Amino acid sequence: MKYSAIAALTVSMVLSVSAYADKAVGSGPNPFSDCGIGAALFPEHKVLAVTSNVIWDIGTTAVTSATASPETCSGKNVDAAAFILNSYDSIIEDTARGEGEHLAALMNILEVAPAKQAQVIDDVRNQMSLHIADESYNAADKREKSQQYYFTVISAVTSA
Repeated sequence: MKYSAIAALTVSMVLSVSAYADKAVGSGPNPFSDCGIGAALFPEHKVLAVTSNVIWDIGTTAVTSATASPETCSGKNVDAAAFILNSYDSIIEDTARGEGEHLAALMNILEVAPAKQAQVIDDVRNQMSLHIADESYNAADKREKSQQYYFTVISAVTSA
């Protein structure tokens, strides 16, 4: 069992590397400024993007995104993060109600199937109620609250 897991991991690594072998070294996104939550929150401010990524998790998520799936450094996840930051007050109110135009727009941005939207929204409501009850939430700034909401939504969408 252990041998087959190692063999499978090795094969997948070789295939991943060979899939990107035709690209020049350094031609992908910069993981610290172009990927992760930092890039989504601060697309026009590279220093702030890097700072946010490093503060959040030492840049691990951003580097993983850039390495394993560089396409995640743009697209719907980045659009969703920017939307959350720009409309946080409205979207948190919609989340509390369980419905609303900002919440519906977020589901559309993330391309959540209509049949799964109720489950995703319920999961987000349950998790956010726990975060909001925590003392640290009230002390957090809008960016930190937006980050927490973003990761909560992505987790709910992934598990739906």
